[in-house]
Formats: sequence, structure tokens, C-alpha cells
Amino acid sequence: MKFFNDLIETIMSKSRAGFGLSNKTSMLVRNEPGEMITSVMTAVGEVSSIAYSDNFLRMFDEMNVSQKQALFITIASELDIDISLLRSAIENYSNTPDAENFTHVTTAVEPGWTELLRRLNATAHGTVRLVKMRAELLTIIRTDPSLARLDVSFRALLRNWFSPSFLVLRPIDWSTPANILEKIIAYEAVHEIESWDDLRSRLAPDDRRCFAFFHPSMEDEPLIFVEVALTSEIPGQINEVLETDRSMIYATDASCAIFYSISNCQKGLAGISFGNFLIKQVAQALQREYPNLKNFLTLSPVPYFSKWLEKTEPNTLASFAEIDWSEASEEEEQTLIETAGRYFMNSTRKDKQPNDPVARFHLGNGALLDRINLAGNLSQKGLSESFGLMVNYRYDLPNVEKNHEAYAKEQKIEISQGVKKLLKTP
Repeated sequence: MKFFNDLIETIMSKSRAGFGLSNKTSMLVRNEPGEMITSVMTAVGEVSSIAYSDNFLRMFDEMNVSQKQALFITIASELDIDISLLRSAIENYSNTPDAENFTHVTTAVEPGWTELLRRLNATAHGTVRLVKMRAELLTIIRTDPSLARLDVSFRALLRNWFSPSFLVLRPIDWSTPANILEKIIAYEAVHEIESWDDLRSRLAPDDRRCFAFFHPSMEDEPLIFVEVALTSEIPGQINEVLETDRSMIYATDASCAIFYSISNCQKGLAGISFGNFLIKQVAQALQREYPNLKNFLTLSPVPYFSKWLEKTEPNTLASFAEIDWSEASEEEEQTLIETAGRYFMNSTRKDKQPNDPVARFHLGNGALLDRINLAGNLSQKGLSESFGLMVNYRYDLPNVEKNHEAYAKEQKIEISQGVKKLLKTP
């Protein structure tokens, strides 16, 4: 794929000169949004289409936020669905439901901006450039919700282009090229990687693993990655995992695979989930390599617990904020556990799914709520988010699909006997 991207880039460099195109910022003065769109949409030959598309993307990169917003507004206006044409096509198909009229309906129902995105995708590194463009669009939508309809097409195309069957699972270790390791440091979203030595402690030891999904069109850009600790026991505190001076074990002696950090890397792929496929593939790959692994669990944060309390139980939040959770009494710990039980088991959402987004993710993937850990993360972040609580979600591989189906159909939350006893749940 890199060879073909480089080949296209070489051709485009020559084509830009041949078509009188430039990537200089001065082009922004001469090219209004409408002209940029027209140049791409009216190009007839394949080479000219790619050349103008490439120039479009180069100019987009040079724009400021207001210019990008103006461009998106023009796209939404000029390339929207032609309602009269669609009505006519539907009427013709209702009268004569044949292949020709069906084709007219499917053509009329698709907005012109979908074809624009397809043409832009044909450029060198077009997919990664469009992912970055969508990230810009999502930011602009926060202040201009009218552009959300553009994202419907963006998201549909990206879901097709990033089908799980196209994704490649690759191990990340200390021998991985530095440009990718730098991105692992930058994209880590759960437990900050503070230095190269910190990264080495997560990748180099025999009892640590890291895996990432890549797409053939984005060979140097991880989409999502998971960090794994191979342990002899199930940890309840993140320090047990991240401590650089801990006692190491050989992978062949481990009985547990602990997924302690899962990070999405591309803002432009928000809403397109890969994590469920990633965890299952990693678990299967590890089990094939190390048959001694019997337990597959996460050590997960509870990131929205405090925010939930702020909305639902502000007095409880205020009282919890005054407690030193590193030296909490049994009574205070029991109150925290009971409150956590309400948070996990009693949804206050309209869709009745679990309040916690991490819980929704893992339970939706077929995991079960295995343990609730007090003092799991006593860092400032852990205390502010969840008063130190962390959770183990268990992936019981033979029952993952059954749990997934039960959750999807009935939104049934599977919990372990230990959690039932802790929460005093029948």
C-alpha cells in the first residue's frame, strides 16, 4: 500500500504541474469554496479528478477554522440531495418497479457530497486525509449542528472502508519503528506514558504485551491499541501493573491476561468501534501462544462516576469529596460500594444502558462485571473521577457470545458471584 501511495503521489506531483495547480497558500485567495468543489466534481478523466482532489485536500489543510466551516457549509448547500429529482424517481419506481427506476432512486437519494468524498479518497493517502478532515468537521459541528447531516455520509463511508475484515492486528514492542512508538505515547488516553523509559517498561518485559489495529491505507497510523499485562493473579490496583520496579514473571508462567489500557487513536473515526474486535482477537492470539492463560480480564477506570453523582446524588458527591480514600473506614468503603452498585446496576439513561461508558463497551462485547476494587487508582485523576474505584471486566471466552446476545436483546448485565455478594444482589 505504501508503494501505491508513493506512486500516486509521484504522479500527482507531475499532474499538479501539468494542470497548473499549486499547493501554495495563495491559492486560497483565488479559490472560493464553490470553485474548489466544482474543480473536483466536474473533472472528467481519472487523472485530472485525482489531481484536483489532491489540490482540494492540500488547500483544506492550509485553511483556518472559519474557512473550513465556510467550505463545509458550501458543500452541504451545493451538493445536497435534489428533492424534486428524488420525488420524481420515487414516483416512477412506484409506478414501474424495475431495475432502471430502482437505479434512479438509489442515485437520487445519495447526496453529491458522497461522491466528493469518494473522489478525495482516491488521492495518495486519501483515507487518512479524510479521517483528519472528519475530525475537523466533528469539532465544527459542536458550534454548527446543521452540518451534522454531512457526517452521516462521512460515517457511513468510513464504516465501509474500515470494515473489521480490512483491519490488521499487529504486535507493538520495543523493536517497533520509532515513528509508531511516538504515536503510542501521544495517543495513550488512559494511563499517561511519561517517558521513553515508561514506554519501555510497558513493551519490553516478557510479561507485557501491546497490540494495535492498522488499516492498509494508514500503514503508519494505529487506529486503536491495547496494553496487556500477563500476571499470575488478578490485580485490583493499577500500581501493581504500572510499577516499573515490580517483580517480573515469564509469560509462560502467567495465568491471567489483563487488558489495562485501551486507547482510540483517531478522532476522525469517532463512533466507529474497533475495540470489541481488538480485545477478542488479542485474547485469542494470546491463548494460542500461551495455553496456560486461563483468565482474560480488564483493569478498567470508572471515568464518569463523579459526574453521575453530581447529577443524581450531589450530597453524596460532597461527602465523598471530603474523605481520604487511602485511609477510609469500613463504613465509608461500604457506602462507596453501595453507591457504586446503584451506578452500575440502576441506569438513569433514557436507553436504559449502563451509566458508565466503559461498562457499556465491555458488557456490550460480552464481558461480565467480575470485581469492583476499592483504592484501585489513588492518583489525582483516579480520585477525581471515581474516588479510587477500578473494575475488572472478565472475558470468559466460551461465554462471550452468549453474554453479548443477552445484553443486546435484554440489556442484561452479567455479574460475578463476588459482585453479587458485595452489592447484596440476588
